[in-house]
Amino acid sequence: MSIITKPVRYGHGGVSFEAYAAWDDADAAARPIVLVAGTFMGRTAFEEAKARSLAELGYVAVAIDLYGLGHWPADFDGARAAMGALDADRGLLKERLLVALDAARGIGAPADPARVAAIGFCFGGKCVLDLARSGAEVAGVASFHGLYDAPPFPNGAITAKVLVLHGWDDPLDPPETVLGLAKEMSEAKVDWQVHAYGHTVHGFTNPAREGMYSPAADRRSWRAMQDFLEELF
Repeated sequence: MSIITKPVRYGHGGVSFEAYAAWDDADAAARPIVLVAGTFMGRTAFEEAKARSLAELGYVAVAIDLYGLGHWPADFDGARAAMGALDADRGLLKERLLVALDAARGIGAPADPARVAAIGFCFGGKCVLDLARSGAEVAGVASFHGLYDAPPFPNGAITAKVLVLHGWDDPLDPPETVLGLAKEMSEAKVDWQVHAYGHTVHGFTNPAREGMYSPAADRRSWRAMQDFLEELF
């Protein structure tokens, strides 16, 4: 096995973006694309490592950039500001997600543009839910400790299956927000599921987040994602 990585450049609204693609070059067979949407810190080593892990599973993984070159945050304060700007303009966020999706579909062999899914962490979990809400043609999305509030405009016709991987004690998403998301997805007749992990808070997949990381929830959620992707493809 040899994992190939390459930058993927694209633009939108006068801003240049750079995603990080990874795949196993063991053979030339076409394989599904899995987008990776990052935490509020943007496209970092954490997301790149997730992309390489997905490549080892047989996917073409693309860790997307939602902030743009020259706008990647250097610290938590900068990240909060960058996330806040997109959170305040969910229309712009949707546009950037769709542009990133198009860029991933345009990578070429061995990526199969007809088979696409997306996963996201924290803010990225919100992003992949918004990608599904947009009506984009993706097979499914998996949100790890995401944020569940809907955008302030109507959803498109959601065709993606939805997997939510949730820490039950996450202070950013108390039980009522989980129920709200379930109601939203049910009313849209989405094929959805929620896996909730007890005694688990926000950021449970990131070993660098002291006091948040849960090895058990990290392992269980990654396994659930693998089963989900296998079912999709």
